[in-house]
Amino acid sequence: MTPKCCFLGFLFSVLLPGVVETQPANESLKPQRVHFQSRNFHNILHWKPGQACLGNNSVYFVQYKMYGERQWKNKENCWGIQEFFCDLTNETSDIWEPYYGRVRTTLAGIHSGWTMTQRFTPWWETKIDPPVMSITQVNGSLLVNLHAPNLPYRDQKGENVSMEYYELVYRVFVINNSLEKEQKVYEGAHRVVEIKVLSPHTGYCVVAEIYQPMLGRKSQRSRERCVESP
Repeated sequence: MTPKCCFLGFLFSVLLPGVVETQPANESLKPQRVHFQSRNFHNILHWKPGQACLGNNSVYFVQYKMYGERQWKNKENCWGIQEFFCDLTNETSDIWEPYYGRVRTTLAGIHSGWTMTQRFTPWWETKIDPPVMSITQVNGSLLVNLHAPNLPYRDQKGENVSMEYYELVYRVFVINNSLEKEQKVYEGAHRVVEIKVLSPHTGYCVVAEIYQPMLGRKSQRSRERCVESP
């Protein structure tokens, strides 16, 4: 039986009279691994298709609610979609509050049950991107400019809000290429860092990361930016 016919065969085995039903159709349709992925407080709900061979004809319906609420809310933009993800950033914008999401499947008039996420709190679970970094040479020193990732929110002027709002700490590391030695040269809140005492005619690479003191959590390191001192 080809993959396209797999689910049709499953439906017949469930619906034809006299055939023993080993697993309810709606259970086999239920979405799997429903979970949030959060990056810089962009909160996206993800899932996998159910165990049945679904092909491309199944559609998904998404609901969400804050912890403690009784009523689930429909996500209109993710109501009857064929994608395996749904952006719930706006619906989970109170980043200190816990939320739930859930997904169900419909195929050929058969509805699955709902599959629900574990409790999700953006503040505790979001991952932070490394800082965007640029380097210029000034009078034998390196001037490092650091920019935190933007949040998915805008201020009253309509401009993007920076992650700086949450009191981040930057860590800057310098690698002396000739010695193959790394040294942390700065840790603090400043976004412009001057690195002095460079050996002449030597290659240096700089990397940086963001640290959140409140959570004891750090980002991955930025890409290396390399220069050669005059």
